[in-house]
Amino acid sequence: MHEKVILQKLATKYNLPMNKVREAVYYQFKYASDIIKAGNFEPVRLPYLGKFHVLPGRLKYLNNEGSDNGK
Repeated sequence: MHEKVILQKLATKYNLPMNKVREAVYYQFKYASDIIKAGNFEPVRLPYLGKFHVLPGRLKYLNNEGSDNGK
């Protein structure tokens, strides 16, 4: 089913404006994105979707690449 149709059905069912439904649906992804963009590499757990984290090897690679400065 198309995304707009699903959002419209939710808005109708719960008698809410579309922008509020959209905010509620996408909030968890915005939250995860904000945590990741902060650069602390903290794990983020989203209910029903699991835990999102940076693998230790990847973090080590990212830290080393940042210290090479174009080497």
